Amino acid sequence: MRRTAPEGHGPVRFGPALPDDGLPVLPELSAALVAAARRHDQRPVGGAAALVDAACGYWTRRGLSTRPGRVAAAPGAPSLLLALTAALGGDVLVPRPCAAWWAPYARLLGRPVFHVATAAESGGVPDPYALLETVRRVRAEGGDPRLLVLSVADDPTATVAPPEALHETVEAAAGEGLHLVSDETWRDTVHEPHETVLLSPAEMLPERVTVVTDLAGALLPTGWPAAVARFPAGATGDALHARVLDVLTALDARIAEPVAAAAAYALDEPEPVIARTTATVRLHARLARAAHATVVASGALARQPRAGRHLYADLGPLRAALTAHGVGDAQELEDFLTARLGMPAPGGHRFGDDLGALRVRLSTAELLGGTDEERGECLSSPSPLELPPVQRALTSLKTVFDDLCDDAQRWEPPR
Repeated sequence: MRRTAPEGHGPVRFGPALPDDGLPVLPELSAALVAAARRHDQRPVGGAAALVDAACGYWTRRGLSTRPGRVAAAPGAPSLLLALTAALGGDVLVPRPCAAWWAPYARLLGRPVFHVATAAESGGVPDPYALLETVRRVRAEGGDPRLLVLSVADDPTATVAPPEALHETVEAAAGEGLHLVSDETWRDTVHEPHETVLLSPAEMLPERVTVVTDLAGALLPTGWPAAVARFPAGATGDALHARVLDVLTALDARIAEPVAAAAAYALDEPEPVIARTTATVRLHARLARAAHATVVASGALARQPRAGRHLYADLGPLRAALTAHGVGDAQELEDFLTARLGMPAPGGHRFGDDLGALRVRLSTAELLGGTDEERGECLSSPSPLELPPVQRALTSLKTVFDDLCDDAQRWEPPR
C-alpha cells in the first residue's frame, strides 16, 4: 500500500489486497497445481471447458442455474471488472465504503465514479433512496450512470446485507435502467450460515445482474489469481459476454494453466475443499468476534463482522486521544496503527470513505501467528484463541486499543 504524495495525502492509487486466510495451502490444491505445471499449451481467453464447467456447477449448487455460454474466467476479479466497465460504458456507482479495487478500474478507463451511502446495518449495498438521489443528480449534471457495483457479503465492512434491504436497492437500480455487478467474492465466508440469509441480486433481477467471484475469497490462495463471472441470460447477457471476451482478449487476460487447474478443482468442491473452507470460516469467525469485542470495548465503533476475514472499525470516538498522537485523518491513522500493531491497518480512505473519518480495516489473518506451523495449528485446534501466538496477537491488539481508551478519557474535557 502507498499513497502518491508523501505530503498532503495525495490521491490513493494502490489499495490493500484482499484479506488473506493466512493458512498453509491445502495439499490437494497444491497437487492439482503441480500436476498441471508441465502443460505448456495456452488455454483460451475466458477459460477452458473444465474450468467453465466447474464454475457452472458451483453456481448451480447455489441456486443460480448457469450454462457454459454465460461464464467467463480471468486472472482475478479486477480483470473482469475492468472488462465489464469497458463493455457497459457510462458512469459507475459504488457504495461508500467499498472494496478498494472497484473504483480504480473505472478511473483507469476515464469513467467517473460516484459513491452512494449505505444503510446503517450493513455495507456493500447502497441505500435505495440515496441511490435514486445520486442517479438523479448525476443525470441532472449531464452524467450517464449505467453500472452499479455492490456486494452482499462485503469488503471492507464484513457485513451481510438483509434480503429486504437488498431487494429495495435492486428494484431502485432496475427502475433507473442500471446494470448490476454483484461481487460475491465473500459469499462462502459467512460466519453463521444457518443464521444468516444471503441472497444474490441475480436471484432477484436475473436479466440485469452479472455475478463476479474472485476465488481468493474462499477457495484459492490470494497469490493464485483466478476469478469467474456469470452473465445474465438473453440477448443482452449474450452481447455483454461477447464484449467482455473481446476486452479480455485485447488484454490477453488468461489464467495460467496450473492456477486454472487448481481453480477447476476448487470450484468442483470435493470433500477436502469443503472441509478446509468450513474450518477456515469457523476459525476466522472466532478471531473476528474476539477482535470486534476488543475494538468496541475501547470505545471505538464497529459493525459485528458476519463474513470474511476482517472487520471495519471507526475510531472517531477516540479522536481526542489520536490527536494527541498526531493523528488527524485516515492516512495518519493507518500509519499509526500499522506501526503500533505491527500489522497492516489500511485506512478507510482506501475504500472510498472520507479522509477525515478515522476508519480502518483490520485483518484477522494477522492474529494467527508467524509461521506455517503456528497457523496450521490454529486451524486444527478446538480452542485456537488459547494458543500462545493468537493470545499474544490479541493481547497486543487489546493493549493498543486500551491505551487509546485511557488516553481518550484523560483528554476528555470536564463536564
